[in-house]
Amino acid sequence: MTPHVLRHFCASQLYGNGLLAIQEVLGHSWIATTMRYIHVQQTRVEDAWVAGMERAAKRLEGLAR
Repeated sequence: MTPHVLRHFCASQLYGNGLLAIQEVLGHSWIATTMRYIHVQQTRVEDAWVAGMERAAKRLEGLAR
């Protein structure tokens, strides 16, 4: 494992704390640079999608009444 690979791993693990926190820890001037270091697990993306759909359904349910 190289320091560069470890940096990518750490960025991905810190993702849950917010992009700006990761940007600050890694010392990047641009958020686009930080985004290249983040590797999100597919299940996290899917879970976020399901949660978003549930929130949208609840909002729509309130409008139908």
